[in-house]
Amino acid sequence: RKGKARRGRGKARSEGLLSKQKRSRRMKANDRERNRMHHLNSALDALRSVLPTFPDDAKLTKIETLRFAHNYIWALTQSLRLA
Repeated sequence: RKGKARRGRGKARSEGLLSKQKRSRRMKANDRERNRMHHLNSALDALRSVLPTFPDDAKLTKIETLRFAHNYIWALTQSLRLA
């Protein structure tokens, strides 16, 4: 073939259509990411609610919550081993 090589099997699309499709895909990806973060934050809040914290009003950061949960589970495991 001579001329520009096309990608895919369909006809060449107009720039406006491509722009709308890109925008639509980006919006869908943003929605998925937003939902993922909402679920992650809800899970971390649930985890914080079962961890013993000493000033009860102190909210742990995400990484502090994960580290504390890891250490708490390890300490519980050790106490069960010794019992």
